[in-house]
Amino acid sequence: MQPSRDLHALRVDNSNCFDGANCFVVIPARLESTRLPRKLLLRETGKTVLQHTYEAVERATLPQGICVAVDHGELADEVARFGGRWMMTDPLAASGTDRVAEVARAMPQIEIFVNVQGDEPEISGEAIDSLVTLLREDPEAPMATLATPIRTAERLQDPACVKVVMDDRGRALYFSRSAIPHDRDGLYQDWQSEPATYFQHLGMYAYRRDFLLELGNLPPAPLERMEKLEQLRVLSAGFAIQVGVVQQATRGIDTAEDYRAFVQRIRTRQAA
Repeated sequence: MQPSRDLHALRVDNSNCFDGANCFVVIPARLESTRLPRKLLLRETGKTVLQHTYEAVERATLPQGICVAVDHGELADEVARFGGRWMMTDPLAASGTDRVAEVARAMPQIEIFVNVQGDEPEISGEAIDSLVTLLREDPEAPMATLATPIRTAERLQDPACVKVVMDDRGRALYFSRSAIPHDRDGLYQDWQSEPATYFQHLGMYAYRRDFLLELGNLPPAPLERMEKLEQLRVLSAGFAIQVGVVQQATRGIDTAEDYRAFVQRIRTRQAA
């Protein structure tokens, strides 16, 4: 389907995105997706997935603004329809991080950018605020992310669940699809232990502007190629990633089953 507006006009119409602020959330939004086509525009709840995500981000208290980094006129139309800000980004951008970086280049007055995927309609405002706080409290860290305790053996062994181990300061030591750390002697199988032994990485990031703009220049790392995890490029290059821990992960939408479950949760809350 063709964009509903001229792409050139959309590309230059960026004044709706600029605020004087030192912290900004960018929602990279791509129209097409492999496992669930056009998922951001699904609206069985009366609102699109993208609108739900935007409104969830608005619950954060520390960021002073939100912008959706879109790749298509239909998404720009949708953001405009519900009153949000958008910026047209390169349709051929390799990743959501690249779209966030495009926004950062256009907003030199912003110090910290938070990357929230458009398919996270239940993201908590507290999680976003915690990311911003991590960077504000640790001036040496150029980047921050989140993790949550793993409480089942099945989750630990699932390669789709990315694991992270941290040092005593909360800096990431390694990310892996394998079960890390390895419990050689089988002594750490108390899944309710406090502090937790195992942590799942949550794919939400905050970046300092200068680091974000340089990130695309870092060469792919061998570990990144092996694990298929972009964040290993950062660690391999010697940069720190500060990790904050939240007690519960929100559920993103990757498949039709994920979306059906989300719709049911919305309807249950509306009926309560």
